[in-house]
Amino acid sequence: MSAIRVVNGTYRNKPVRNQEFVLVSGFQTGARGNYVTVKNDGAFPNCPDTIRISVDNISDIEYTNGMTQENTVKFEKPAPVAETDEQAMDRIRERFDILHEMTKATVTGDIRAMIVSGPPGVGKSFGVEQEIDKACLFDKLAGKRLRAEVVKGSATPIGLYQTLYKYSDANCVVVFDDCDSILLDDVALNLLKGALDSGKKRTISWLSESSALRREGIPDRFEFKGSVIFITNLKFDQMKSQKLRDHLDALQSRCHYLDLTLDTMRDKLLRIRQIAKDGVLFADYEFEPAVQDDIIEFMNTNKDRLREVSLRMALKIADLRKMSVMNWKRLAETTCMKAA
Repeated sequence: MSAIRVVNGTYRNKPVRNQEFVLVSGFQTGARGNYVTVKNDGAFPNCPDTIRISVDNISDIEYTNGMTQENTVKFEKPAPVAETDEQAMDRIRERFDILHEMTKATVTGDIRAMIVSGPPGVGKSFGVEQEIDKACLFDKLAGKRLRAEVVKGSATPIGLYQTLYKYSDANCVVVFDDCDSILLDDVALNLLKGALDSGKKRTISWLSESSALRREGIPDRFEFKGSVIFITNLKFDQMKSQKLRDHLDALQSRCHYLDLTLDTMRDKLLRIRQIAKDGVLFADYEFEPAVQDDIIEFMNTNKDRLREVSLRMALKIADLRKMSVMNWKRLAETTCMKAA
C-alpha cells in the first residue's frame, strides 16, 4: 500500500503535523478546499476508518515510498458485465409479457388506463390487439355489441367524446393506437383526464353546442366506466411545450405507464429475432428455419442502411424472399435501403 506523510494539515480543526498514514486517494480539490484521503488506523479515536485531511497545497504532503501525485493508487469501479443476447431477449420478453398481463387487466376493468410507449414497428399494437380480439371473441359468438374498439389515425375532440360515450359501460375498452392527435390537443386531453379521473365516479361533459351529438342522441354529460389504452411512439418527457407536457404529466399520473425501452438498434434486432424464434413473425410464409435466419442476418448486416429496423421491414423482406428465391437480396437493396 502507498504511504503518505502529512507535513501540515488539519482534521476536524485538529492539527496534523508530520504524521504518516496509509493512502486511500491522493491530493484533490473539493468544495471546501484541498485534501487527501487516508486510513485512520486509530490516529483519531471514535472517527471513521477513512478520513479526509485538509491541506493548503500539495507541498504539505510527502509520499514516503517513492510515489508521486501522478502515480498514486486510484480506486475505480469495476467495468459493468456485458449483457448477452440471451439475457437481453429475456429482458425484452419480460416487458412484452407484462404488456399482455396489463392488457388483460384493462379488459377486465381491474386497470382503468394504460399508456404503452416504444419505437415504431416492435409489436406494441400486436400484443394489445391479441388480447382485445380474445375479449371480443365471445361477443361475436353471442351476437353482442363488441366491448372494445381500436381507434387508429386521427380523432377530433368531439369524435373522442362520441367514442368514449359509445364504450362508457364497465368492461368496455377503447384503444387509441398511434392516435397522437388526441394527445396533442388541449380539449381532448381535458376529456381524457375526466374519463380517467381517480375518483369513484368519472363524469365527462361537453357543454358546447353540437348538432352531431343531438343527431346521435348523445347527452352533454355522462359517466364513463370503461378503460382506455394508449399506444404511442411519443416520449412524454421529451415534449418541448411546457403547457403540453403539464397536460401529459396529468394524464400519465392517471395511467399505468409501460415503456418497452427498445431504444437501441441491438434491442430492435433482438426483438425481431425473438419473434421469429417463437414462430410468429414468419408464420404465414412457411419458411424453413434457415431461410428465416438468412433474412434476420441480412437485416443485421445492413442495419445501418435499411430505411427502418422493425418487424414491418422483416415482413417486407420476407415478401421479396417469397417472390424471388434467387434475387431477393438485390430487390431488398433497391427497395428497402436508403441511397448510399
